[in-house]
Amino acid sequence: MTFPSVESSNRKQVLIIKTGYSETLDQYTTGAVSLGDVLRTTVILHLFPPETHAVTWLTDKKSLALLKGNPYIERILTVNPFTPYQLMAEWFDIVVNFEKEPGICVVADKIPAWRRYGFRFDPQTRMAQAYDHADEAIIMGKDPDFKRQQSKSWSAMLYEMLGETYAGQNYVLGYQPQTQEIHDVGLNHLVGVRYPLKRWPDGQWQALHDRLQTHGRSVSWQQGENDIETYIDWVNTCKVLVSNDSLGLHIALALGKKVVSVFGPTLASEIEPSANLVKLLPEPLCECDFAAVCCKRGTPCIATIPVDTVAGHVERYLTL
Repeated sequence: MTFPSVESSNRKQVLIIKTGYSETLDQYTTGAVSLGDVLRTTVILHLFPPETHAVTWLTDKKSLALLKGNPYIERILTVNPFTPYQLMAEWFDIVVNFEKEPGICVVADKIPAWRRYGFRFDPQTRMAQAYDHADEAIIMGKDPDFKRQQSKSWSAMLYEMLGETYAGQNYVLGYQPQTQEIHDVGLNHLVGVRYPLKRWPDGQWQALHDRLQTHGRSVSWQQGENDIETYIDWVNTCKVLVSNDSLGLHIALALGKKVVSVFGPTLASEIEPSANLVKLLPEPLCECDFAAVCCKRGTPCIATIPVDTVAGHVERYLTL
């Protein structure tokens, strides 16, 4: 990856802005931190090897455990009232802004830099707009039908926004777990309050637990939901993770775990295919698009995914 620099003999200075306040490929901006989005964005770090690039990452303090200790990141800054002034007094070869919140876009535009990628502020519309290569991401955030028709993964889209081609690179997790595998299966059954339809129903989780235990498997319910490091440590204790579309799924993939994932109103296509990942979808497919109530059924569409199907994939992974 070649970019211009004032001093070509020095490492290029790179600023990545990803706080998790907005969904890079969705229209939602709530101020809540999407930790999954922050972790997924680490896939672009492979484009900035530390031998030739010095990466600064601006994020929310809630994301620190996902990023600290990351070998690709030289400096982590957290959002506070003074951070914008500091960054506007610095200089970068490259600024990558993956936040669509207008205020963040304004600040990103004012940071001295040679090249910019991602999102910028449009003073006429007072909304986020795209730099080169990011137009498709803007459209996906505004047009659910267009988004559903896409087959590109989140990782491939991020690479395209930087003018690059994705080649299967994995996430880069900062915190390294302090645990060993002691469970056959982990049940990553919780989701945030924001999108309750992403959660497979309680009864099916319990039925899966009982079935796996009956077959002599060591099964652990999700742990560490209030502490990221504890959460990562727990995921690492599991050989196979069964998960909703949530942060734990991405942590497991970053750790090289086998994952059986159940999807409802979110797009499974956003996650890159992998030999370590099975993606199970409702039948027939639904178009809930993060809604609070399933658009076609009295019960969530994710409930149509059978326990037997999930258990079968878990057993296959355990025998590999």
